[in-house]
Amino acid sequence: MNKILIANRGEIACRVLRSAHALGARTVAVYSDADRDALHVASAHEAVHIGPAKAAESYLNVEALLAAAASTGATAIHPGYGFLAENAAFAARVIAAGLVWVGPTPEQIDAMGDKERARRSASAAGLPVVPGSPRFALDELEGLEAAAAAVGYPLLVKASAGGGGIGMRLVEGEAQLRKTTQATQSMAARSFGDGTIFLERYIPRARHVEIQVFGFGDGRAIHLFERDCSIQRRYQKVVEETRAPGLPDAVRAQMANAATALAASQHYRGAGTVEFIVDAETFEFFFLEMNTRIQVEHPITECVTGLDLVELQLRLAGGEALAGLTQAQVKLTGHAVECRLYAENPAKMFLPSPGKLVKFQLPSPGDGVRVDTGVREGDTITPYYDPMLAKIICHAPTRAAALAKMTLALAATQVEGIWTNVEFLRRVIAHPAFERGAVFTGFIEAHKADLLA
Repeated sequence: MNKILIANRGEIACRVLRSAHALGARTVAVYSDADRDALHVASAHEAVHIGPAKAAESYLNVEALLAAAASTGATAIHPGYGFLAENAAFAARVIAAGLVWVGPTPEQIDAMGDKERARRSASAAGLPVVPGSPRFALDELEGLEAAAAAVGYPLLVKASAGGGGIGMRLVEGEAQLRKTTQATQSMAARSFGDGTIFLERYIPRARHVEIQVFGFGDGRAIHLFERDCSIQRRYQKVVEETRAPGLPDAVRAQMANAATALAASQHYRGAGTVEFIVDAETFEFFFLEMNTRIQVEHPITECVTGLDLVELQLRLAGGEALAGLTQAQVKLTGHAVECRLYAENPAKMFLPSPGKLVKFQLPSPGDGVRVDTGVREGDTITPYYDPMLAKIICHAPTRAAALAKMTLALAATQVEGIWTNVEFLRRVIAHPAFERGAVFTGFIEAHKADLLA
């Protein structure tokens, strides 16, 4: 672990670099043509060019990444999130090359990455699972209508290999079913190389609540409390917080115990997140999926627990047993909220807005304010990658105080040269329903007249 290559870019690469440097490790960044002058490149000890701007030819290029590790003498690879972070074949190649893989085993990634297999594992571990169907391979849809009727409408068509809201479409009735399924399969085949889908019951007024877990690889696992990620657009998160507002303590405990049981049953190693759908009316919850990587929203968990999740990942991968980290030692202090600042135009269906950051002013870190970013003023936001500019995180003793702090932080955020969602975020935080904690995954659609005016 004396030299770590970060197989990613942008904000998450900068985030991993900070923890690696704090542990005294040398670091290697990788970059595409589009990222030659990026912040993560400047922040690492070394940097290696790995290909053209298109991710498929650079950040998803396994051979280029392994060659970069070999040429620099890197001894470990941290995948960040996105790209190859949950690719079991890549993890296996890293290990086969004699390098340390900072993450769960390839077998664990494979078991949880396939959504139907993950549902079976969760059910076997005693977790409640949303009613769903068997899988349907690309262009093999015999029995689709009968399976949909058994699941019940409305339902979601979901790509088995999808994630982060990608490869998921809503179907209100049978008339839409076959066309939507075929479109989802085609998209999944292009995006993930796997056109397999399954059907899942859609809960109209649902909350998205997830449990941060950490496994030690030997059957021990702990949780680091929950995060509410219900404020979403296009099934992708925009605002997250911990603790989840208004969630009964008994439900919190049940979900945390269930998530820990699943991680322990898999002998899971490292940081992971068990995601649940929660009925906003009844608080009944169901297993959704498990992400076998660090999450975008991990900073709010770090704020309330005082633990550095990336540091823990690196230390565990480096051979430390972390025997002193027990559930009893994980304490929660205060409330934290995170807003994702995107280069996008909310008034135009949140379409990305590439261009030059003529002005890029973020709130000053400190006094309960944290800023994670991978860009600087003067940088150009390209159309090739996720348009997230920064994460603004606020931590305070109470939810009301954290939201007040976030209001000030967003007021201090000034961006010129491109469209951003900063005004939209300000309106979400100030909305009376959000202030009450009346959050659910349809929040933006329900309040769009206020949020998108």
